[in-house]
Amino acid sequence: MLSPAQAIRISVGSIGSSKLRSALTTLGIIIGVAAVIANVSLGASFNQYFDDEIGAVGSNFIVIYSQNIDVFFDRELEIIRNTPGVEGVSPINQQMAQVTYMSTSRQIDIQGVTADYDDVANFEMDSGTFLTDKDQYVAVIGAEVAYEKFDKKISIKNPIDITFRREDGGVVTRTFIVKGVIQDPNTTFAQTGVEPEIRVFIPIEIMNDILGKDDYGGFFVKAQSLEIVRETGDEIDKRLARSLGVPSRELENDDTKPYVLFDQLEILEQTDQLSSALTSLLTSVALISLVVGSIGIMNIMLVTVAERTREIGLLKSLGFSEKDVLALFIIESMIVGLIGGIFGTALGIGAAHIANGILDVPDVFPTSLIVLGFLVSILVGLVAGVYPARKAARMNPVEALRKE
Repeated sequence: MLSPAQAIRISVGSIGSSKLRSALTTLGIIIGVAAVIANVSLGASFNQYFDDEIGAVGSNFIVIYSQNIDVFFDRELEIIRNTPGVEGVSPINQQMAQVTYMSTSRQIDIQGVTADYDDVANFEMDSGTFLTDKDQYVAVIGAEVAYEKFDKKISIKNPIDITFRREDGGVVTRTFIVKGVIQDPNTTFAQTGVEPEIRVFIPIEIMNDILGKDDYGGFFVKAQSLEIVRETGDEIDKRLARSLGVPSRELENDDTKPYVLFDQLEILEQTDQLSSALTSLLTSVALISLVVGSIGIMNIMLVTVAERTREIGLLKSLGFSEKDVLALFIIESMIVGLIGGIFGTALGIGAAHIANGILDVPDVFPTSLIVLGFLVSILVGLVAGVYPARKAARMNPVEALRKE
């Protein structure tokens, strides 16, 4: 009976005696495993990238905005503020207005908010501080507004003039002192409408006073944790609907509500689906390479069986059983696959690192990927080697020895 150590030693010797053939055999596996590792890693990196991007937009956020005017007032603000699970809430109003600095004017989106907005939106200040509830004619501006929109850079304590257009057609200009500049979060997600780098933030009470209005365009809400953000959003939805006269039976019908509500989890779910679809597509393409590699191993092993017919006959005449010969060829095929897996995993990680750098996404290499690379390569070697091994094991020793 052939011991495992003897089988491995004989198989390694056989592989070493035909280095070029063995190298060409492993090439298909190397390419296939590398493609799988790189693509799965790339998918995980994109998933992390999406999570980071959404995290830069806000923490455990719920966004509510009205589709009509005169929908949200102080009563709705208090309803949201008193909803279980709510940690902070800022009402929002916004208007495109003319901002003038040093005789240069630009049309910029102005948002009226409260101090809680900073906590919900995860702002990082480049200089100065965000608004407080005691502030009046002060403004916090985005980095793009401060450094790129105007001929000269805007710094804290600089005055800017903002010209608003009221609903009655009147025009009002007020001077605001810049209190802070917000860093560009470098996020590509605009679903929430935050994009602080291109906006100017002022106290909402001052904005409403200038515009002569007392309603709000929406709310930016922070839940106490991501785990309860969906539950909190659902409860806010129920309470707002009840306050605005929406029947409970119509709660699931968004067309009947005068507002839209979505949360951070909804965006995360959408991006997870996107990254999963991308990973599946890339991995499917990579698996084709593995199939090609496995066919290559099978072909080479069949050639090996034909070339080693006399050797097989000699082994069987010396007392090696069919199981011994079967084990020899399967182990040889698995070793070829394993060697391909080692080099393929290393190549795949290197390729993923380069691709992540080019695409500017985080490097994510799950430990499971390395295990996956080895297991897939060994499995491919095993499956590809079974048929040639069975063919070798079933040879008649007398006929094999006569083979020229």
